[in-house]
Amino acid sequence: MENLREKSKTIPGYKNPMQAPRVLKVVVSSGVGSFKDKNKFKVVEDRLARITGQKAAPRGAKISIATFKSRQGDIVGYQVTLRGKRMYDFLDRLVHLALPRTKDFRGISPNAVDEMGNYTLGIKEHNIFPETSDEELKDVFGLAVTIVTTAKSKEEVLAFLAHLGFPFKK
Repeated sequence: MENLREKSKTIPGYKNPMQAPRVLKVVVSSGVGSFKDKNKFKVVEDRLARITGQKAAPRGAKISIATFKSRQGDIVGYQVTLRGKRMYDFLDRLVHLALPRTKDFRGISPNAVDEMGNYTLGIKEHNIFPETSDEELKDVFGLAVTIVTTAKSKEEVLAFLAHLGFPFKK
């Protein structure tokens, strides 16, 4: 099985290899949900660190919202930015191990590409990753995986990710 780093260097249809799109970074983020349960902060931070192999950075609220009793700067989530070898290792585990373990998996949506060439994938349950599968089921949370590429258009992003082996819906 060819790994994603080698596969991303051999993209057909480009005369010069520097023209081909490439993955710049992968951002994995998750919200903590309830502010009252301080134990959940530790759980989310620990599981994100296990999944990505890198310590998660806390993210604060941008504005205060009285209805949710949150103040500006309160921790509302955690985020990890992956680059280099860790990024390709994470993408490899995502494509070959985690996504096939998702319940009723029929492929990922091709509509999640923004106009800047980034693909954002929402994962409902973090325990599809093998690093966290033995945990208890009461603390299940979702996460967002944003793949930042150098592609110029939506079609180019989809063709690039399909070449890397991402399973899109037909």
